[in-house]
Amino acid sequence: MSIALDNPAARPVSEALIEEAILPTSLNQRPISAYSYAWIWIGIAVIIATYSLGASGVENGVSLGTVIITIFLANLFIGLFMLLTADIGTEHGLTFAVYLRAPFGIYGTHLPAVSRGVVAAMWFGIQTYLGALALNGIGSHFLGIDNWFLWYVAFGVVQVINTALGIKAIEKLAALAAPCIIAISIWMYLTLEGIADVKGINIWTFVNEGKSMSLLALFVVNLAFWSTMAIDIPNLTRFIKTQPGTKSFTRRNKSLFGAQLIALPLTQAFIAGIGGISYIATGNWNPIEVIQAESQGFALIALLALVVLAQWSTNTAANLVPSALTLVNLSPRYINYKLSVALAGIIGTLCFPWLILDNLFVFLNYYGAFLASIGGIMIADYYIIRHRRVNVPELFSTTGQYRYSNGINWAGMIAWLASGGIAAYYSAYAFLIGFPLGLIFYVILMKVLVLPRFPQKEITSNYSDDYLATSKSFSWMYQGEGRFARVSQADMGGMSTSREDM
Repeated sequence: MSIALDNPAARPVSEALIEEAILPTSLNQRPISAYSYAWIWIGIAVIIATYSLGASGVENGVSLGTVIITIFLANLFIGLFMLLTADIGTEHGLTFAVYLRAPFGIYGTHLPAVSRGVVAAMWFGIQTYLGALALNGIGSHFLGIDNWFLWYVAFGVVQVINTALGIKAIEKLAALAAPCIIAISIWMYLTLEGIADVKGINIWTFVNEGKSMSLLALFVVNLAFWSTMAIDIPNLTRFIKTQPGTKSFTRRNKSLFGAQLIALPLTQAFIAGIGGISYIATGNWNPIEVIQAESQGFALIALLALVVLAQWSTNTAANLVPSALTLVNLSPRYINYKLSVALAGIIGTLCFPWLILDNLFVFLNYYGAFLASIGGIMIADYYIIRHRRVNVPELFSTTGQYRYSNGINWAGMIAWLASGGIAAYYSAYAFLIGFPLGLIFYVILMKVLVLPRFPQKEITSNYSDDYLATSKSFSWMYQGEGRFARVSQADMGGMSTSREDM
């Protein structure tokens, strides 16, 4: 079979930086449709911790309607942000951690990437703990087994196995989970509203007098909530069916709009609203505990379905996958995808997530500061410095242009630590500070200190289209023996489309 080679990087790459799970996906290795991607995001957005987010606003004097609108707008904002970083996946098929080799260096990538991976593992632990509590309540009722840690381990193992099976298993779970989650969430809303009505409370006019909360603070903490996914969204979008042969951002990424701009903000706002209603009706932010205390039979079974499916669908796509891929990137020679998924589950448990949950807002603000800074650096590097062109083969070379100073791009490292540190100091507004400062610091440092010493072929070629992929109907493909090629869509017609790993 004839394969059209159009590779601007002739030098062989290093096998030490290669593992199948982190290689670029080609155009025929992207099975997820726009419809399936939206289902995935509905599953991701239903997080029990979101109930706390909505209840916190209501508890602090914000009306229910205002809380819902604020959280909807925050998610719409972060959805737009995600579309920008998502193009790294749709255009080049790259994972988050591999792309960070461009702004941080082939070794410098490890510190920011692993910081994101550890946060993802922590979230896995938090979600699994919340699920285990509900499972324990139901298990003690039906089976007489009252041991939340036993349920934690069992639930965690099941999620790890599902995620290790690859992207198709995750897609199938989302298709099952999302409709069930929507139906059960509507039932929860009606049940809680009924409890409020019995007490003579109008949920839409209720205001907790004597307390006040800045809407900007509520807005920003919700941005921090999704700062993790906002930066590593390429891990998912590299599997989305994409229209090749167009430089139009809208047409190339049209499969993402429904998920990022509709499914995410609507679902998150609705779930936060349920948390707010739960607080209004009972004084408890957790509606699962409220309904569980007052229900039995079908109600308990429905709650079990909600908890298991919601935490499971979120953990696979939003937590285990990103954490696993950063671990693979850390040592591709020794850590494969399935092993890294298991390691991510262990790390999430060792972080004692039940303690983190008690300080959730502090946790969100501080990690949001440094992750928002990474987002600013990514967008600056991809759009401002490289104009979306990336010399992908060199990302896998230990001696290529992304080596910079002994494997570290100090422009990225300094910009990240400086902007993240400032944002963390003003943690209540971390995302709004970290993102722009990261972007500005990185652009200045690259142009003044790095580019004069370390020329980047994408730039010195006057931004040649040889460094684009999907836009020109090409895919970056590893040919073996340390070599990459840019292969045209026409020449991929008879090639295998199997790609069950991440």
